[in-house]
Amino acid sequence: MSNPTPPGGPGLPETQTLVPDTVAPAAPDTEGAEGKGGKPASLWTDAWHDLRRRPMFIISVIIILVLLVMSFWPSLFSAIDPYNARTCDLSTARQGPGPGHLFGRDNLGCDVYARTIYGARNSIVIGVFTTLMTTIIGGLLGIIAGFRGGVTDTIASRLTEIFFAIPSILGALLIAATFRGKANSILLVIVALTVLGWPMVFRIMRAAVITAKSQDFVVAARALGAGSSRIMFRHLLPNSLAPVIVVATINLGSFIAAEAALSFLGVGVQSPDISWGLMIADARNRFLEAPLPLVFPAVFLSITVLAFIMLGDAVRDALDPKLR
Repeated sequence: MSNPTPPGGPGLPETQTLVPDTVAPAAPDTEGAEGKGGKPASLWTDAWHDLRRRPMFIISVIIILVLLVMSFWPSLFSAIDPYNARTCDLSTARQGPGPGHLFGRDNLGCDVYARTIYGARNSIVIGVFTTLMTTIIGGLLGIIAGFRGGVTDTIASRLTEIFFAIPSILGALLIAATFRGKANSILLVIVALTVLGWPMVFRIMRAAVITAKSQDFVVAARALGAGSSRIMFRHLLPNSLAPVIVVATINLGSFIAAEAALSFLGVGVQSPDISWGLMIADARNRFLEAPLPLVFPAVFLSITVLAFIMLGDAVRDALDPKLR
C-alpha cells in the first residue's frame, strides 16, 4: 500500500501551515455600566452608589431619621421627663435646667425639653405635607405645559409669573391672617405655603420635560403609537424627576423655616398646638432674662433645616453627572 501524496504535491516537501498566535479579545469593562446581576446600571443606581460614599449624605440622613422618630414617637425621647408638654406651673416660670427638666422652664412654667420634643411633630408634618402638595401640583402642571407647549404652556407660564411676583412670606402671611380662625392652624399654614410654593417646582419640571421630549426614546414611542398620557407619565416623568427631587428636598427645609416665621409672627400654628416657631415667639419677650426657652427650639430648628439642605445638596451632586 503506497503512502499518500503529501499536500505539497509529488516531489515537493510537505509544507506546514503556520497559524499566528492570536490574543483573545479582552472582556469589555462593565464596571459601572452594569449593576448586580448583570443589569445595566441606571442613573438612580449610580446615584445611590455615589451617595453611600458621601459623609454629608450619611450625616444628614441620620439627623433626619432621628427627627422623624422624634416626631412620630416623642414619648421615646421625653419618657425621662415626668411632666407633660402642656403641663405648666407659673410658680416655676423661667427656671434653669435641673433634674427632670433638662432645658429648664419657659415663661409660663412649661417644660422646655418636652415642648421642644413634641414641637418637632407639627413643624416636620407641615414641611412634609407642604412639600408633597407643591411637588404634586407644580410637577403635574409642569409636565403638561412642557409636553403640550403652545397656548397651554403660555397660559401656565404667565400664571406662574404672577405667583412669582408675590413675596412668599408676605403672601403666606396675608393668606394665613385672612383665614385665621376659620380653619385648623396647621392646615391653614400648609395651604398658605402651598399656594405660593408650587411655581418653582413647575419651572423645574417644565424645563426638564422640554429637554427630554426631543430625545430619541420619545420619538420612538410616538412612532410606535403611544398615547400622550403614556408618553408623559411612562417615559417623560421618570426621565425628568431627578431635578424635581433635588428641589423638593431643599424646599422641605425651607418650608419648615417658613412655618417657624409665620408662627413667630402670630399667624402660624396657634396654641394649644406646639411648634418650634411658636416656642420662639413665646420666649422672645424675656430672652435676656431666660434665653434657654428660645435657644433650644431655635437650635433644633436650625439643625433640621440644615439637615434637609445638606441632603438636597448631596442628592443634587449625585444626580448631576456634570458634578461628579
